[in-house]
Amino acid sequence: MLHRKKRVELSSDFLAWLRHGTPGFQQAPFTHEIVLAAEQLNLHADPADRFLAATAQVLDLTLVTADQRLLGLGTFRTLSNR
Repeated sequence: MLHRKKRVELSSDFLAWLRHGTPGFQQAPFTHEIVLAAEQLNLHADPADRFLAATAQVLDLTLVTADQRLLGLGTFRTLSNR
């Protein structure tokens, strides 16, 4: 969506990877537990950010992001990609 709006530039290699996936990577399930955790986060209202953060929290993952609003919140691990 952000690519279509020209807010993010994605390479053709990355777009191909999105379409076909990569061995060794799995999609995270979107569960009721993640939805409930998203509601409990002390975070801004952007639903995509809330679901990403809650997914990292519930599944004990590290969220890699450049978004300063998500880095270092303390309820899940983050890693800056800048």
